[in-house]
Amino acid sequence: MLAQPSLTLARRLKATPDKVFAAWTDPEKIVHWFGPAHTIDGSVDAQMDVRVGGSFRVRFKTDDGEQHEVGGKYIEVLPNERLVFSWAWHTTPERQSQVSVILKPEGDMTFLTLTHEKFFDEAARDGHKRGWTGTLDKLERMFA
Repeated sequence: MLAQPSLTLARRLKATPDKVFAAWTDPEKIVHWFGPAHTIDGSVDAQMDVRVGGSFRVRFKTDDGEQHEVGGKYIEVLPNERLVFSWAWHTTPERQSQVSVILKPEGDMTFLTLTHEKFFDEAARDGHKRGWTGTLDKLERMFA
């Protein structure tokens, strides 16, 4: 079997790991930065039960009028260090992939590594790379 496509993105954020972890795990915080570059401000809604086996769902609208919803289950939760969760869009629930967010302290900053793996195909990977790049740009701006 061929290896499934994956992607890895990294960012150095001007915040401590606890603040970055909270941005990923607090529904009141994630709504301010989650979603690709063309997400409509104020359209993000998140429900999160952040514990191993707990689930999450995030909905948002993009400026092309589309509504998007993604969800999954938490596989690993190590506060301020690591978050691993399954990932599936509500339109293609059979195409489940996996996201790992790893946080490493660097002084008063955090080095974040996001790895998204087990994509259905390269087109899915490439679309997610655009989406995650825009999303992480917004997270970086939130802490700038």
